[in-house]
Amino acid sequence: MSSPAIQHISECFIKLQHPIEESNQICYLAPGDIAMLSAHYIQKGLLFNKNQQFCINNLLDKLKQSLSLALVHFYPLSGRLVTRKTEDPPTYVTFVDCSSNSPGGGFIYATLDMTVSDILSPIDVPPIVQSLFDLHKAVNHDGHTMPLLSIQVTELLDGVFIGCSMNHSIGDGTSYWNFFNTWSEIFQSQGQGHDHDILISHQPIHNRWFPESCDPLINLPFKHHDEFISRFETPKLRERIFHFTAESIAKLKAKANKESKTTKISSFQSLSALVWTSITRARNLPHDQVCSCKLAANSRTRMEPPMAQEYFGNLVQLVSAGTTIRELLEHNLGWAAWKVHLAVANHNNTMVQLSFNEWLLSPVVYQIARNFDSNSVLISSSPRFNMYGNEFGMGKAVAVRSGYANKYDGKVTSYPGHEGGGSVDLEVCLMPDTMGALELDQEFMTAVSVSNPL
Repeated sequence: MSSPAIQHISECFIKLQHPIEESNQICYLAPGDIAMLSAHYIQKGLLFNKNQQFCINNLLDKLKQSLSLALVHFYPLSGRLVTRKTEDPPTYVTFVDCSSNSPGGGFIYATLDMTVSDILSPIDVPPIVQSLFDLHKAVNHDGHTMPLLSIQVTELLDGVFIGCSMNHSIGDGTSYWNFFNTWSEIFQSQGQGHDHDILISHQPIHNRWFPESCDPLINLPFKHHDEFISRFETPKLRERIFHFTAESIAKLKAKANKESKTTKISSFQSLSALVWTSITRARNLPHDQVCSCKLAANSRTRMEPPMAQEYFGNLVQLVSAGTTIRELLEHNLGWAAWKVHLAVANHNNTMVQLSFNEWLLSPVVYQIARNFDSNSVLISSSPRFNMYGNEFGMGKAVAVRSGYANKYDGKVTSYPGHEGGGSVDLEVCLMPDTMGALELDQEFMTAVSVSNPL
C-alpha cells in the first residue's frame, strides 16, 4: 500500500519587506562558506498539532508577512549566488548578489492526507518526510538559479509541518537556527504595533570573517564548476530517532569520567563516545582498520577574541577522534570518551586559524563521496540549538525532523529532546544491516529511552 502523495497547492517568492541599503548588495563568501558549495542545503523542520483556533489562510498570511520582515535582517537569504570569471588574468569568484531585484525566498503551501501520528509512530522515520521540504537533492551551488531559502508549509489532517531549506554556503547550523528563532520571534510580535518597528533579540552580523591578509574576493583555482561539484546519491538507509533522557546521559557522563579518572568529559562527549563505539561494533568490520568519530564544532567560541553567536556564515569545523577498531572495542566507554574530549579540547584558536590558512593555500570544496569514509561516524547539529522555542500560533512543536540533505551511512544528527532539561534526540542514519545490529546492542539500547511526544 503506497503512501499518500504531497500536493503542492501554491508557490510564490517572498521579498524583503523594505529594500536594503545600496552598500549591502553584495555578500562575499568566506573560506568556510565556499567549502560548502557541493554539500546539500540544510533541511530542518518543525511538526505542530493543529489547535482549535487553527485557520490555514491566517497562518499562511502571518508566515509570509513575518518572513518578509525576517529577510530584512537576513538579507543574504533573499539573493542568489553569482560567479564571475575572467580569462586574462584568470579569475573565478563566487559571491551572493543581494540586490533589490533578487527574487527573494521561496514559499510553498502543500497538503498531505496523513496525520501527525503517521509521521511519528513508525520506528523508522518514514520516507514521506523528505517530501516535506523544497529543494530536494539540491546542492548549494544550485543557489545560482534556485532560492537560497525556501519554506514549505505542509498541512496534515491534524497538524502542520514547517520545513525550511537554507543554502549551507550562506550559513551553518548556528546561523540557521538564529534565522528560524528570529522568524518565530517576529511572527509572535506581529500586530503589537508597527510591524516594521519590531525589535529582535539577536541581530545577525553580516560582516564575513576572513583570515588575516585575505582578500574578500577569493579567487578559486577552477575554470568550471564541474571541477568541484558532485551529486552524492544517498544509498538506501534506515533512519531512526533515538531518545536519551537527561538521567540516562548523566549516567553515561559519570561512567565515562570514572573510567577515565577525570571530571573533564562532558555529557555530549560521553554520549558521542557511546554512539561511536556502538555503531562501530554493529558494523562488524575487520579490527585492523581505522575508525573515527567526527563532530561538527562551532568555532565561534574558540576564536580569539571569540566571535559572536550572531555571526551569520559558516564557522563550523570538524574535529576528529581516531583509532583502530580493535583498540576502540577492547577499551571501555571512558577511554573512547577521553579520545573525543581531547579532539574537542584541542580545537582552539590556533587550530581554527591554521585550518583556514591551509585552505587558502589550497582551496577545496568538500564532497561527501570523497571526504567521509565508511568507517567513520559524524555527529552534526547540536542539542543546544533552540528548536522547540519556535512557535507559530500552534503552541510548542511536537517534533523536529530533517530532509534528504547530507545523509549517509554513519551520519548522526543531534537535537534537544522534546521535554528539554538536557535530554537529547539522535537521528541515526545507517545501512539496514548495521541498524539491525545496533538495535540488538545491549549497551546502546540500555541508554535509549522511549519517547512519545504525541
